[in-house]
Amino acid sequence: MRYISSRLPAKALSCFLAFWFLPLSSLWPTSSLAPVPPVPNSCLRFPAGSVVRNPPALYSHDGYLSVRFSYQTRTDDEGRTLFSFMTPDGLENPTLHVHPGDHLIVTITNNTPATPIEMPAPPPTCGGSVMTHSSVNIHFHGTNTSPTCGQDEVVHTIINSGETFQYNLAFPLDEPPGVYWYHPHAHGLTEAALQGGASGAIIVDGIQRFHPEVSGLRHRVLMIRDQNVAGNPTPGGKIPSWDLSLNFVPIAYPAEVPAILRMCSGDKEFWRVVNASADSLLDLQIVFDGVPQVVNIVGLDGVPVDSQDGQISNRSSTSKLLDSTHVLIPTAGRAEFIVSAPPASVKVAEFLTRKVNTGPDGDNDTRRILASIQTNTHDNPIENDAVTPSQSEPDWQPRFQGLATAPVTNRRHLYFSENNPKSLFYITVEGEKRALYNPANQPAIVTTQGSVEDWTIENRTLENHEFHLHQTHFLVLSQDNFALNGTESDRTVGGQYLDTIQIPYWDGNPDHPYPQVTVRVDFRGPDIGDFVYHCHIAEHEDAGMMAIIRVLPSPGSVTPTSAASLSE
Repeated sequence: MRYISSRLPAKALSCFLAFWFLPLSSLWPTSSLAPVPPVPNSCLRFPAGSVVRNPPALYSHDGYLSVRFSYQTRTDDEGRTLFSFMTPDGLENPTLHVHPGDHLIVTITNNTPATPIEMPAPPPTCGGSVMTHSSVNIHFHGTNTSPTCGQDEVVHTIINSGETFQYNLAFPLDEPPGVYWYHPHAHGLTEAALQGGASGAIIVDGIQRFHPEVSGLRHRVLMIRDQNVAGNPTPGGKIPSWDLSLNFVPIAYPAEVPAILRMCSGDKEFWRVVNASADSLLDLQIVFDGVPQVVNIVGLDGVPVDSQDGQISNRSSTSKLLDSTHVLIPTAGRAEFIVSAPPASVKVAEFLTRKVNTGPDGDNDTRRILASIQTNTHDNPIENDAVTPSQSEPDWQPRFQGLATAPVTNRRHLYFSENNPKSLFYITVEGEKRALYNPANQPAIVTTQGSVEDWTIENRTLENHEFHLHQTHFLVLSQDNFALNGTESDRTVGGQYLDTIQIPYWDGNPDHPYPQVTVRVDFRGPDIGDFVYHCHIAEHEDAGMMAIIRVLPSPGSVTPTSAASLSE
């Protein structure tokens, strides 16, 4: 369901913030941090039809990557509010490269203008003690990291205008190599921040360890974002609900001029695509002279395909990739795949997103050509100079090894629902009372570290929803009742490990069952505490379609004070 985004959507006010206490020992010290000053010329965007270039990149050294961000905003010529994370030397939303076992240290100063306080948050909280229209925090999406203050914590973390905060994210030694991403996650403000462009990729290096096919290939990091259509025409037909951009090159209605991707004739490239849209679903395809091309899928949601069977670590030169002529990427999803350059005989080569039917109450996600692919007879290192290294990374065990055959300790049934015309959105455990998200809510689900659970998530609405779980991945067991509304299940994700999955709309026929997915959730890792699950269509998330899960320490384990207090 579409509405015109603003800095704080009015319908999100009904589920705006009210924080509850965290233990004092969990607070991340900020008083001694030097603020990051504002950076001139922030939130820059490219002209339509520009050549696509990789985002700037930063790399870890000796186990650490330390980054300083200024969170900034400006208004573009169409009156749209833009946002960005800027480094002191002017890099916007850089790609952050780390290795398993590294620490990512991000010091962020919120340099957006101060706005009136909406609601006080009872101290102590994580960071600021109040919530304003200009508050921000960062979610390190997909990472299997701790939900404690100062790491990947979004329930209580608030950074207000003029405040400086530091994250110190510890990546586990068994973090799968692949593409993750970072973006704001302050409740009620997520959609506006994402449509404003505040997002960047995180790459856990080493995927060539699992899939040597990518070694030596030039790689592209492609961030696909959305934003309001200029003039806000009513969507329908050829008018999309949202404009798209490719690495900040706009594909804007009505002209929808494609960006330009240049490849060297005869080459193969490794594309690492993030759907960083707030609300837009993507179904990506490479087309040569009208013929869809096969791409070789290497990874999904940061996890290499075919990497969890416990045997791939013994392979030296072969692995199993997934071949497909299109790649469906829900909001916040990621896909990594190998693309062959068009041969010289091809006259028209295009990178596009197919139309996605999101249901009668959903957005209008139209077919759009994102980029025209042009071939050169020589390399163009200015546009694409990143090469996947050939050397092997240190050996490590797959994080989710044995999950498919692990004993299941609990089964749960959840469902998406809406209350229209008030545009209230819910995700609910079957048998419990529907409730809009509020950080002060008690956890909707409580489990214990070491558990393995099967969750069935059902869509009872007339529009698509995208299920996302923080802190861990899940194994896709089944996709059921999709075909009743004409939607095909996504065959590429069956049996894979994801952190975000699409559940298509119900057709409204009372004789038809609801579309649903069943996933196996892995709580055997070290992460304990409170975190969230939600629909990753940001409009729905901001308007209440989110809930808290609490993972208690396993019996007899020794835990930090902050984690132990969560079980009291």
